[in-house]
Amino acid sequence: MIAALAERLRRLPQGLQFIAVGGSAAATHLLVVLLLVGGAGMAPLLANVLAFLVAFVVSYSGHAWLTFADKKAPHAQALPRFFLVACSSFALNELLYYLALHQLHWHYAWSLVAVLVVVAVFTFVAAKCWAFAHAAPH
Repeated sequence: MIAALAERLRRLPQGLQFIAVGGSAAATHLLVVLLLVGGAGMAPLLANVLAFLVAFVVSYSGHAWLTFADKKAPHAQALPRFFLVACSSFALNELLYYLALHQLHWHYAWSLVAVLVVVAVFTFVAAKCWAFAHAAPH
């Protein structure tokens, strides 16, 4: 059953693969924030940092295994590059999240959903064009 699902996912267009992996990472991110804020009483911005780290594992694994697997970028290259892309995306995420929370006074959960969607476009382009781009041998 898992093998059949994996094969179906591999046949999807790359954009849909990115959405599937990114959606899984975003759902993980949101769930961790909700658990830490609602369950542990943690401040939303701090919870967002911890949720980012958990979601990064889901994101990198999914993109390396599925979305950008055809690039065949070695993990020694792709992992640090994607971490830099993810950190840049997260910095943008945190800035936009702060603005939504403190300037627009939106609910923390809806703010995070909106921010994650906006930042996804940057992440896709940077991951495809740089992080998972296979370097030509020297």
